[in-house]
Amino acid sequence: MKIIKVADKRTKRLFHKVPHLIYKNDKNWAAPLEGMVESVFSPDKNPSFKDGIAERWILLDEKNALVGRIAAFIQYGKSKTYEQPTGGCGFFECTDNFEAAKILFDTAKEWLAQHGMEAMDGPVNFGENYMNWGLLVDGFMPQGYGMPYNPPYYEALFRKYGFEVYFEQYSYHIDYTVPFPERFWKIAGWIAQKPEYNFKHFEYSQTEKFIRDFGTVYDGAWRFHEHFKPLDPQDLRDFIMSAKAILDPEMIWFAYHGEEPIAMFVMVPDINQILQKLNGKMNLINIIKFFWYKKRKIISRTRILIMGVVPKYQRSGVESAIFWHQDKLMKKKPQYKELELSWAGDFNPKIISLYKSVGGKQMKTHYTMRYLFDRSKPFHRAPIIT
Repeated sequence: MKIIKVADKRTKRLFHKVPHLIYKNDKNWAAPLEGMVESVFSPDKNPSFKDGIAERWILLDEKNALVGRIAAFIQYGKSKTYEQPTGGCGFFECTDNFEAAKILFDTAKEWLAQHGMEAMDGPVNFGENYMNWGLLVDGFMPQGYGMPYNPPYYEALFRKYGFEVYFEQYSYHIDYTVPFPERFWKIAGWIAQKPEYNFKHFEYSQTEKFIRDFGTVYDGAWRFHEHFKPLDPQDLRDFIMSAKAILDPEMIWFAYHGEEPIAMFVMVPDINQILQKLNGKMNLINIIKFFWYKKRKIISRTRILIMGVVPKYQRSGVESAIFWHQDKLMKKKPQYKELELSWAGDFNPKIISLYKSVGGKQMKTHYTMRYLFDRSKPFHRAPIIT
């Protein structure tokens, strides 16, 4: 077999071709837009390159047929927050062939080791963890936008190589046609109408204010997490600009105590329901198709990308009040029938408890897996957030 670094138009084209070979008969798969995948590997578009590096490869068999691909990346600031310097591998796709998978994993491992890493997590993203993060092991159904999908046999390939589960990721679903639990609703309505709290959804005309408020909540909510890194406002500006075709401002909420931002909630329409019809391309015809399908309101699902509450207000019920306001809005958008809350790590019992309290049912499980280069070193799972 022959491993080839992706370095030109031809190898980039082959990199994007691999998943189409793997999923050609799988109706659950939604091909990600090639342009969005390319942006992950573009220093001009991905802020992770400010403090990181990435590389990717394709694998050909003896007959020069494509059999797999993989990427490896390092975010130096984050890599040093673990017990050992840890990089990542992702965008893994492979035929059901352990020999091929081993070559791909070995290539990523050797590159990471050459750059000072002592472990690799996978499959993960070169960027934020709400996109392209985790190995699907349960719930082989159409995934929400940004949530990875893969064949069931991938788990065996990862485990046989030596990866172990670092943490589990759970996706919860809410059926919008079923009322929220009555007890939850009473508490949520009571909190939502308390005069000291106020709730606003995002408006493009006040983008800079909401970017500041998002940063305040984000930094406050995750400050005590072991891998915390303060939010760069420019990263958020870039995300808002790049995702304008996806975002619905009325699905992004902020909660305030007086004028102090204390919580935020970001939900997006599940555009995978459209992407399944575009085959990963965004040419002129598919751009027209995208907006035509969007106008026809064929999207019936939404996905919560992120929720955060500053610690002082985490027992106040303000999260419930955001759901109360959001539910009133969703009643005006009857095309949406289902909400996915994804993902909640098994290390975060608070968010799991919240998702269950609103009637969420666990439907999917992904794994973030870790491989220690020193095979004699004891393996530790991600610590629980207390």
